[in-house]
Amino acid sequence: MPANGTMSANGDPNPKSIARKETLYSRREIEGLIADGRKIIILDQKVIKADAWIDYHPGGHLAILHMVGRDATDEVNSVHSAETRASMSRYQIGRIEGRWKNFLPPFQGGKFRPYIESASDGPDTDDQLESSDTSRAPSPLFDTEKKAARRRGNADMQRSHSVSSASSVEESESNSGMAYLDDITKKLLDIDNASYPPLDGATQDEIVRKYRILGQRIRDEGLFNCNYAMYLIEALRWTFLFSMMLVCLKYGWYCSSAVFMGLFWHQLLFAAHDSGHMAVTHNFNFDTTMGIIIVDFLSGLSLGWWKRTHNVHHIVTNHPEHDPDNQHMPIFAISHRFLESLRSTYHQTTMAFDAFAKFMVPYQAYLYYPILCFGRFNLYVQSWKFLILGQGPVKGPAWWTRWLECVGQVFFWYWFGYLILYKSIPTGWDRFMFLMISHIVTMPLHVQITLSHFAMSTMDHGPQESFPQKMLRTTMDVDCPQWLDFFHGGLQFQAIHHLYPRIPRHNLRATQRLVQEFCNDAGIPYALLGFVDGNKTVISKLDEVGRQAAILTKCQKTIAERGDLLHSH
Repeated sequence: MPANGTMSANGDPNPKSIARKETLYSRREIEGLIADGRKIIILDQKVIKADAWIDYHPGGHLAILHMVGRDATDEVNSVHSAETRASMSRYQIGRIEGRWKNFLPPFQGGKFRPYIESASDGPDTDDQLESSDTSRAPSPLFDTEKKAARRRGNADMQRSHSVSSASSVEESESNSGMAYLDDITKKLLDIDNASYPPLDGATQDEIVRKYRILGQRIRDEGLFNCNYAMYLIEALRWTFLFSMMLVCLKYGWYCSSAVFMGLFWHQLLFAAHDSGHMAVTHNFNFDTTMGIIIVDFLSGLSLGWWKRTHNVHHIVTNHPEHDPDNQHMPIFAISHRFLESLRSTYHQTTMAFDAFAKFMVPYQAYLYYPILCFGRFNLYVQSWKFLILGQGPVKGPAWWTRWLECVGQVFFWYWFGYLILYKSIPTGWDRFMFLMISHIVTMPLHVQITLSHFAMSTMDHGPQESFPQKMLRTTMDVDCPQWLDFFHGGLQFQAIHHLYPRIPRHNLRATQRLVQEFCNDAGIPYALLGFVDGNKTVISKLDEVGRQAAILTKCQKTIAERGDLLHSH
């Protein structure tokens, strides 16, 4: 019998399997399955139990955990081929009827009630869910107002009594700081709510309907098909830059050679981004191999590490607790939320707003560009950590990638570290200068990576926000002339890319018109700024959060000093 169990021994459809897939599940029953630890997601009204697949998923287990209890249809369709989506039916255990109201996944803190079949649960109303300790869909604004009121109430009670111990001072300090941050959260949520469509089911369903029509229009116009002639032009550009690096190296022009080395890496990694998304041939093995050759063999980084973080980033874009691409504490805090010492679900550690962060964050607007000059060195560390600790897939279609990447690392450090740095450059100082210049030249790439998200909303609007609205709320495109597309390498169309990651980057400009029409029709703002204005917005936001950090630190320090004074009497 085939692995999916849908055929009987004589080749006819298996009646038991068909009956199982037609089993109708209520929302309450699915909640019970999730409470029992099952990894349940909804795909096109199908109930998918992903427990058996999660360890084999090439995109990593975190991508699935963030979708448990949710309708993941649009997220799954955006990053998987039709063949892969069809194969997911083997994990179908039933179906649902009607509109699905998303749960908050357990991985994100959602709580779920066990299902007792004999118990009379009654209708699954919102009032019932709100009144019990269950996985209700949270309203960030409502929750923030409750927390702020509770903290202000605690602070008022404390002010009505004399401060008699150090612990009460610490609690007052915490309440005051959190109330300040809660007020900022409420203001930012109000701005988002005034700028974007409401989160009611009817509005979000209409946005999803129009988004899916847009996807079909893009497909009908052939924009998912790669123009391979454009990659011939890319290859000629890579060859020219690498050749110029070798020519300058031969004549002892080490600084010039280093510049061409950095430009080579800068241009090369755009193709790695394409292949990592299966946007070149749409074939997993070919695009993955191409990506490893580019990233590991030629650039010394890890494609597997990038894919592990990037897959999560595309699902929980700009979410402070969940998106690893905006978690840069204690160096940068792109949201005031990081001043709360949040816990990262990706890194499984607390991003502490500690003494070092309190020193760095207030100056982050000034340190932003200088620190990005050394961003490539951080990528080395993250790549080595990923490969050494074996954090990538060990089962399933991607089991082989770690070993090919390890070979790629050895190859890179042989040709770059030994043949270029050691054998071809005579002095230690020239080697150091070549290393630093070649890496600093890639700084614009890090600016391009952060530009599209650092300037955008980091607010959490709960699990009922549709996929297209969340992507457009958290991602910005960069306006540039067509002749400059080679410099940005597709990263200037990140909003479009987040809606449809498998569109080849050379087709993104042609897709822009269709996406703008969709945004106008759906009432969703399409964020588009020039490169200079976008950078100004990023710096302005970093400066704003930096000032908030300074105010919070000063407030905490004042309260602590007042407590010490009172405690000494």
